[in-house]
Amino acid sequence: MAFNFGAPSGTSGTAAATAAPTGGFGGFGTSTTAGSAFSFSAPTNTGTTGLFGGTQNKGFGFGTGFGTTGTSTGLGTGLGTGLGFGGFNTQQQQQQQTTLGGLFGQPTQAPAQSNQLINTASALSAPTLLGDERDAILAKWNQLQAFWGTGKGYFNNNIPPVEFTQENPFCRFKAVGYSCMPNNKDEDGLVVLVFNKKETDIRSQQQQLVESLHKVLGGNQTLTVNVEGIKTLPDDQTEVVIYVIERSPNGTSRRVPATTLYTHFEQTNIKTQLQQLGVTLSMTRTELSPAQVKQLLQNPPAGVDPIIWEQAKVDNPDSEKLIPVPMVGFKELLRRLKVQDQMTKQHQTRLDIISEDIGELQKNQTTTMAKIAQYKRKLMDLSHRTLQVLIKQEIQRKSGYAIQADEEQLRVQLDTIQCELNAPTQFKGRLNELMSQIRMQNHFGAVKSEERYYIDADLLREIKQHLKQQQEGLSHLISIIKDDLEDIKLVEHGLNETIHIRGGVFS
Repeated sequence: MAFNFGAPSGTSGTAAATAAPTGGFGGFGTSTTAGSAFSFSAPTNTGTTGLFGGTQNKGFGFGTGFGTTGTSTGLGTGLGTGLGFGGFNTQQQQQQQTTLGGLFGQPTQAPAQSNQLINTASALSAPTLLGDERDAILAKWNQLQAFWGTGKGYFNNNIPPVEFTQENPFCRFKAVGYSCMPNNKDEDGLVVLVFNKKETDIRSQQQQLVESLHKVLGGNQTLTVNVEGIKTLPDDQTEVVIYVIERSPNGTSRRVPATTLYTHFEQTNIKTQLQQLGVTLSMTRTELSPAQVKQLLQNPPAGVDPIIWEQAKVDNPDSEKLIPVPMVGFKELLRRLKVQDQMTKQHQTRLDIISEDIGELQKNQTTTMAKIAQYKRKLMDLSHRTLQVLIKQEIQRKSGYAIQADEEQLRVQLDTIQCELNAPTQFKGRLNELMSQIRMQNHFGAVKSEERYYIDADLLREIKQHLKQQQEGLSHLISIIKDDLEDIKLVEHGLNETIHIRGGVFS
């Protein structure tokens, strides 16, 4: 474990990077150039080469605006477009709030920062708390706390301990991601309100919500609250984008600027009313000016190595639309993962809807094509009927007139075509040949179909013999039954005669 207290801030990871451990807590896939070793030049953003040379400009506010709670002031532009795949989300809520107020504020005092760095260096390398070999163990424990980004580093009995946070330059659980920059203008008047409610509840009570927001604005009849969009956020929260239209007495209307509306919502009494409605966060959705983007990119966030920040700017896949954003700690990583899962589900839902629409369009296309074919046939039939009517009409009109020259030319052309069709080597001959081939194929098909049910002669003979025997057996059985019936009739006749004789004797 190397502690390079004298590495200049301008180095690009040669000596510092070689001293860094390759395993352990290496962050979340970020650049491993210079942020792994204990180079106390990491917090600086100037070109000084002293021990703790240069002041770190914390005016950008990532240490506060993206790591702590609090309401935004000043610009408050939000930097949020819903966080498609990580970034300045409207769901930053209390961690990544839109604290661009103070974002471009005054730099921190250099002496206080230098003292903080000196105390941190003492706690990590040479604590003098116990005055024996136990100080070395304490130094390793302080290093572990600094890596983890939590705890207190004791190093001197007369100086308060150093508080290790995840923003300290030695915390390993850091990475740099990218966020979409908003492209809405202040004149669009878009303001984001994050509600601690489910999307279904918001949509079912959308009209009541609009009326409540209108009351919050003072119930002015010249103002109209409109909902631009509603989107689901993780943890059963919902993002609602609104804008307000102001109508003047002369009939014209305009959107209230986003900054004006946001400033109104940030008033203490108004903010209390919004909290009663379930609003946990409010921010504007406006684009950054080129000066703000330049200021943001020039100053690394608190606790992020300038070399890693520069590498993140170089690796930006789309510098016109994306901007680097630090990810500090597991909570931020989990939040981004939840947002990504949420966006993936929304995209899948949209794909399912598109797939259903495509299926419906395909069905409509099939039905339309069938109707077009039907109408074509009907058009052809009507064309033939119309042609027949025209022929009959023309015959009646020309009745009694001699054949004209153009009609004679047509007759000659038709005779020529008829001769060509009837020629043996022309169309009619080919048609006859095709007809013959079709007949032959039908004949062969009939023969094949007959051969399919052909029975062998020996087998047929055996079947006939068996059927003949069955017929003979049935005939013999019928003759036996007839003989038995005759015998029964004789017995019955004899019994009847015996009864008559006995009746005559007794009489």
